[in-house]
Amino acid sequence: MKKRVTLTFPRRTVQMPITYILAKDFNVAANIIRAQVAPNRTGKIVLELSGDIDELDACLDWVRSRDIQVSLANPEIVVDEEACVHCGLCTGVCPTEALTLDPKSFKLSFVRSRCIVCEQCIPTCPVQAISTNL
Repeated sequence: MKKRVTLTFPRRTVQMPITYILAKDFNVAANIIRAQVAPNRTGKIVLELSGDIDELDACLDWVRSRDIQVSLANPEIVVDEEACVHCGLCTGVCPTEALTLDPKSFKLSFVRSRCIVCEQCIPTCPVQAISTNL
């Protein structure tokens, strides 16, 4: 099972090796989607966690017990078909090729299952046709 979570760290726990502990102690794989962590500052990290549902629940309980805020959110990228001009700029920044241009029609194609919601495409779109559903 997979869960996408946002962890918000208080200053005192930023130095903790969270992803290592999740893998070692809970057998949960953590794919880092986005991270903003610096010493002596509140940190945020977006993770996609994979593992057995009981292990996922146990690891999230452990994280919460360390005063780390857990937000379970499943944002998705949304492409406004009417606003999109099919320029292809977003395809150049998409690390998973979820956004591609069809070679025959030159129309933008979005494969949601490939998207990791890194949000790199959002600021790249000149007509603001890409956003999240949150």
